[in-house]
Amino acid sequence: MFDPYKIRKDFPMYVNKVKMQGFPLVFLDNASTTFKPQCVLDAIEKYYGFETSNSHRGDYDLCYNADVKISETRELVAKFINANTNECVFTSGTTMSINLIAYGYAMKYLNKEDEILLSVGEHASNALPWFEVSKATGCKLKFVELDEKGRVTTANILKTINRNTKLVCIAQVGNVLGYLVDIKEIAKIAHKNGALLACDGAQSVPHMKVDVKDLDVDFLSFSAHKMCGPTGIGVLYAKEELLEKMSPVFVGGGNNVNFHSTGEVNYLSAPEKFESGTLNLEGIFGFKAALEYIEKLGIENIAEYEQNLRKYAISKLKDVPNLKLYNEDADAGIITFNLKGVFAQDLGTYLNSKGIAVRTGQHCAKMLPEFLKDPATVRVSIYFYTTKEDIDYLVDTLKTGGNFLDAYFA
Repeated sequence: MFDPYKIRKDFPMYVNKVKMQGFPLVFLDNASTTFKPQCVLDAIEKYYGFETSNSHRGDYDLCYNADVKISETRELVAKFINANTNECVFTSGTTMSINLIAYGYAMKYLNKEDEILLSVGEHASNALPWFEVSKATGCKLKFVELDEKGRVTTANILKTINRNTKLVCIAQVGNVLGYLVDIKEIAKIAHKNGALLACDGAQSVPHMKVDVKDLDVDFLSFSAHKMCGPTGIGVLYAKEELLEKMSPVFVGGGNNVNFHSTGEVNYLSAPEKFESGTLNLEGIFGFKAALEYIEKLGIENIAEYEQNLRKYAISKLKDVPNLKLYNEDADAGIITFNLKGVFAQDLGTYLNSKGIAVRTGQHCAKMLPEFLKDPATVRVSIYFYTTKEDIDYLVDTLKTGGNFLDAYFA
């Protein structure tokens, strides 16, 4: 049986009984980042204490061992998403991964007759790079209409896509409303119309099984720190033939075979072509430990636990007076709400005063308020170490706001 209380013994943030404002910390901002198990910290410490070296730079044991660890981590990543190892590029995270697509592919191949299709619910990392591509190439940005709940549907994709569409750029799970998009069907639609699908997997890969071959996505981007790994390391998956067509955005040591004073340069094949400079080795070592930890728990078990906990949370939150839920029937462990008449940041400040960490504001999805008709919201996001006790405490705190919130309802 999946036991979050037992699992918490693996996490120093819980073992150390971290407090906030004098209260035991209730962390409900896992869509932003996640806690790290001790095994991840041990892997990083081991690298600095016993395994420090650069990679691909020396003919000695320490350097060779680092090269092996990089290969092993890449193999784990590939297995985790059912990709080929040479299709997985290490980046600094989702933002860099999407920018590699934008600058390494779209800038190279798109022109003013072409269109990029996205939604107003996209995170800045899956919006602003395409804004820049549009400015530079003259290609048009088109926005698929959201349905009445704020979902990206295949029906609306079909209404918007056309033969000029060259890229469809959609998050598999939205970071504000948490709806799961039918990426597999959208990939079919995109390919039928001659377009590629770039999927933002930041909020899906850590929480559910993502199989790139089954989905037939052309690109997938995600970050380690949202799945118990270190910050500053992530992955760009792209089909092999696309990586070979793309240009490296950063060039320098480590990504070339040779270069000459004539200006001739021969770059390595993917993925190394896109990994110039010193890699984030501590991040890679820690990411390997995080992947092994999640594999041990089982991604299907994580998904099932979160689904059940989300249903429990919704049932409890619906009893809170004046609470407005924006995504009651969403698929992921993201719950977005407001208290009617209370500004989101004020509510977040109050929750902070009771030891509860949530996200407030626009959550980097700054076009979405155009649809929601609210300038800011409160976002609760769970992970496999979140407990019913956390949810109960949140609900009780919302119900007993005391003098802090009374002024709003006077």
